[in-house]
Amino acid sequence: MSEIEVHPVLIGRSLSGKTASDETGVSARDIGSKAAQLRLMSRLGLRVPPAFVLPTALCGPVNRSDEDALRQVRDALTMGIRFLEQETGRVFGDPRQPLLVSVRSGAERSMPGMMDTVLNVGLNEAAVYGLMRLYGDPRLAWDSLRRLQQGYGEVVAGIGAGVFEERLAVLVAEEGVAADADLDSESLERLALDYRRAMQGIGKPLPVDPAEQLERAALAVYRSWEAPKAREYRRLNHFEDLTGTAVTVQAMVFGNAGGASGAGVAFSRDPATGAPGVYADFLFDAQGEDVVSGRRLPGDLSLLERRLPHVARELVAGIAQLEAAQKDMQDVEFTVEEGVLYFLQTRAAKRTPRAALKVAVDLVEAKTLTPAEGRALLAGVDLDKIVLTRFAGEEAPAATGIPASPGTVAGRAAFDSETATRLAGQHEPVILIRHDIATDDVAGIAAASGTLTAAGNRTAHAAVVARQLGRACVVGCRALGFAKKDGRTSVTIGDHTVSSGDWLSIDGSSGAVYLGRREVVTVRPEAELAIVAGWGA
Repeated sequence: MSEIEVHPVLIGRSLSGKTASDETGVSARDIGSKAAQLRLMSRLGLRVPPAFVLPTALCGPVNRSDEDALRQVRDALTMGIRFLEQETGRVFGDPRQPLLVSVRSGAERSMPGMMDTVLNVGLNEAAVYGLMRLYGDPRLAWDSLRRLQQGYGEVVAGIGAGVFEERLAVLVAEEGVAADADLDSESLERLALDYRRAMQGIGKPLPVDPAEQLERAALAVYRSWEAPKAREYRRLNHFEDLTGTAVTVQAMVFGNAGGASGAGVAFSRDPATGAPGVYADFLFDAQGEDVVSGRRLPGDLSLLERRLPHVARELVAGIAQLEAAQKDMQDVEFTVEEGVLYFLQTRAAKRTPRAALKVAVDLVEAKTLTPAEGRALLAGVDLDKIVLTRFAGEEAPAATGIPASPGTVAGRAAFDSETATRLAGQHEPVILIRHDIATDDVAGIAAASGTLTAAGNRTAHAAVVARQLGRACVVGCRALGFAKKDGRTSVTIGDHTVSSGDWLSIDGSSGAVYLGRREVVTVRPEAELAIVAGWGA
């Protein structure tokens, strides 16, 4: 391959608040939208952990196993780690003051949850004790190690999630607690040692050398560009012109550092309706994947306001600053470490067509955008197909969940993406029903008219994808039960059993779930459509 400039682009503000060096002359096409937005947040004065970026130009050569590209990755990682060590005062691989990093993907355009991330890279069983000394928290140290083991195992080593989830479930049952969030430091230490034995037994242990962890994680993130779910997402969203992902390596801040720490996702407006006001999901004592995976039920902004009011005020102010700077609705990921707020990502929020209309109208009415810019914000939105829907008549729902993407739809039950795609191919409306939905289910979400899950939350990746595709979605419906007999899955809603192909109706605006097929009534948002028509061509 021809030589590519891979001097790592340096981003952010150090943990002490000192401005980090910054590169000029690079674009989102070079370093991915995630890194470009980190640079913006840093320039705006928001608190951003320092980071460096390996360019999108290396993605294709890495996926072809080009030797020059692999060497350049190694060299760039070495240079970038030196920068992070200078900024943080910590040392990568040091057992006393360890520097840990996250390794994240980021293409020119956002592809939420479609590529891989590995957190806590640089930790091993020696550095665990250094992390304990830094934070005075054994639970944080062992929790971070077991998360790295699982993240590395799944993303880099290709170990199935079940290897880790089964051991976690056994320990949770033995300890008599509700979930992993309730495990103490001694239990998490045992879990980490159990994970180590399991990985060694499979012949795919976590490397002890942090530099080897980092290199393998970076290559795995580049290679996740070619994962089936990422390719399907690009096809659905007509992103065929994208050439690859960048790799962002960022100093870790720890949302799992106790009761004044946590992780969250926030939108500057309601992504389902476009209504103004911060719309957030937040989990205390958690890392980011806990929120976007939908495995734990988070609280909203009011939870943060009650327990850490100064953080809530800073978050709301920062999100307003980002929306004003970007002139568009924002989707923000953040971490709170021991009462200090860090901004990790911002991007133009995925939204329903109905929300897109309201956001554009609101921003033009507020003179944030010109009418021409408002029309540009609506590019790709079919205004003729924007409708508000409701079910005809009154009926008590069989169950309720969390409304995640609006729309009232009736369809035939499907319990996996393959069935959903097959039924949709027969011109049948489909409700995809799952306990929880991973981003691997993107094809099923796209094929179905609506999605219903027992677990999850409003800002989980699956809900974000459903909104972007304009599909109704209800998550966190605790009345759903799942059983498998003779190889067949069935679902219960209360005392009623739903079989594959049965009719079901869901309301993604209220979270209501109904048995059978209900009639849908549609209404157009004429007032807002008239405003847009008045902007002219």
